[in-house]
Amino acid sequence: MTVTSPAAAASAAPFDRAQVRRQRERAAPRLADHDFLYAEVADRLLDRLADTTRHYERAADLGCHGGIIAGRLALLPPDARRIGTLVQLDGAPVLAARAARYGPAVAADEELLPFADGSFDLVLSGLSLQNVNDLPGVLAQARRALKPDGLFLAALLGGRTLQELRDALLTAEAEVMGGASPRVAPMVDVRAAGGLLQRAGFALPVVDCDSITVTYSGALALMRDLRGMGLGNALAARRRTPTARTVFARAAAIYDERHATGNGRVTATFEVVFLHGWSPGPGQQQPLRPGSATARLADALGAREHGAGE
Repeated sequence: MTVTSPAAAASAAPFDRAQVRRQRERAAPRLADHDFLYAEVADRLLDRLADTTRHYERAADLGCHGGIIAGRLALLPPDARRIGTLVQLDGAPVLAARAARYGPAVAADEELLPFADGSFDLVLSGLSLQNVNDLPGVLAQARRALKPDGLFLAALLGGRTLQELRDALLTAEAEVMGGASPRVAPMVDVRAAGGLLQRAGFALPVVDCDSITVTYSGALALMRDLRGMGLGNALAARRRTPTARTVFARAAAIYDERHATGNGRVTATFEVVFLHGWSPGPGQQQPLRPGSATARLADALGAREHGAGE
């Protein structure tokens, strides 16, 4: 018999996927009161989709949060909707059932996509893939689910998300409890994201990043909003006993001291990383080979070229 330590298990699977599902299910009844971030990111995904000028007859939404993207899509004028049928997926059955008001929906884990190869022209995801345990594997599954020259477009929370809150909680736990429990989840690194897309088999990968700043009346209001969005601590190595209220009270005080805006509010930062890639297809544009340029950048910029030693 092989015994695996909790630390080794957490390293192999940093997220507790059952806890992710439970958090979404608990948030579902009042999600509409807290879904502003999902709606904002959905709008930004659809703006990027509009830039492609294509129509996608069949698409999938991985981690649909009850139909956020479908709902924002329905608000667009008919001639601006670039999606025909949108198949929605969520790991929380209650959210998949809610999404069915907009069209086909299935309850399934984003880590195990139940789709046949070549099923879709487009695969979308809005703030659901940052807490999967095997992101390269999920990206590879998404690529296989696409038809040739199909588009993958996703938004994930990046590493600078809620840095203010994480610092305040770590400081408060160290002061009150004498040590800190695991709270910092591994998140996608912007510099590495393009390589992840290439590793999964995508062509023409593009990665960009937005920073969304939100103000709150205080840190406790931010924490309530996060619970309302289903964005709690789902690390496999998290503390399993309830955190003392004094920790949250002290964290709120630290947060308010360090991040006050001067008008009685505090700021919270959400870093959103957008991934954009195409499944390989015939006739697809290809990047030029290194060294094959026929014009000098200095000429295009009207600048004088300097040697490496100057």
